[in-house]
Amino acid sequence: MLRVLIVDDVPLIRQSLSVFVEANNDTTIVSGTAANGKQAMAWLQDSYVDLCITDIRMPVMDGLQLIKQINANFPWMACLVVSSYDDFEYAKQSIELNALDYVLKPVNKETMNKALAKATNKIQELRNWDAAQLFLKRLPHHRSVLEQWREHILTIRMETLPLLIVETLELLEQWVEGNYYLLNALSNLWLQTLIEELTTEKIQLELDEGKDLGLGEKHLELSRTRSYFRLCAVRRLEEGAYRLIASMRGVRNQQSVKVVNQIRQYIQQHCGEPLNLQSLADHVALNKTYMCKLFKEETEQTIHTYIVLERMQLARSLLLDGSNKVYEIAKQVGYEDVDYFTQIFKKHYGLSPLDYKRRMKS
Repeated sequence: MLRVLIVDDVPLIRQSLSVFVEANNDTTIVSGTAANGKQAMAWLQDSYVDLCITDIRMPVMDGLQLIKQINANFPWMACLVVSSYDDFEYAKQSIELNALDYVLKPVNKETMNKALAKATNKIQELRNWDAAQLFLKRLPHHRSVLEQWREHILTIRMETLPLLIVETLELLEQWVEGNYYLLNALSNLWLQTLIEELTTEKIQLELDEGKDLGLGEKHLELSRTRSYFRLCAVRRLEEGAYRLIASMRGVRNQQSVKVVNQIRQYIQQHCGEPLNLQSLADHVALNKTYMCKLFKEETEQTIHTYIVLERMQLARSLLLDGSNKVYEIAKQVGYEDVDYFTQIFKKHYGLSPLDYKRRMKS
């Protein structure tokens, strides 16, 4: 998710640039706008973005001064200049300040899309490079953790996988030393390395760079970047782990996969409600006994186990994403008995809800 701040002293231009950015693709969003560099810096004291699109000539603080301030205070950010002035000196100064591009007004959709594509690729390239340097430096000292992952995938060991993911996240967080925006790139490297080490087992899997996985709110407070990027990373690691395990189980009959996916989708949509096998069987138009047998054959887990998995993932998100009480979360994920919910949560994650929250946010 590329979060963008737009800075221009003309309201109509800010609005049109916002429309172009939002329409670019589903991972580019405008987090905020400002009329000049001073307003932008004030907004950035409490807000996180990846890219600043700024005009050059503005009152109070111009674009060049703003870029200097951003470079000094927010080193993870990149800047892109959009200006009415076809002035070599302005362009030169912008490039010297590491601006990714110098785009002339009036800007149309095609020009903006090209500039955003260039900026996105450059930002990702820089973060991947930084993450790769950390990975190469740190991994030799932590090979045992990667070996644990390999063993879990090969033996399809599900019961201790969630705790291993949390421990891996804590390890990666130590590596980034406060640069939490690198956690996603590190998670990708971790999974790619694991895939390479599993090629001898005939596992073939391609993972994309990963998005925010449903966590893409437009405005991200600076104070929440740690918890936000940790949650993105842990969900990324979970996605990769479960896809690897699914690959390890082999290719399944396509029709069976379709039915199982329908069951999974129904459970995901109704996991906060009372669920029973007969309602599931009616939904997929199958005999209840046959449905349970088919699901177990395809997933190597029971429907009950999968319901618990979905409920625990929802509970974890609710636990980390707000101030909900444990008993409130229990009800939201389908458990009336809070003690039973706590028992299930601890069995699944290896920690009680409050201990898990403390460990993730410590």
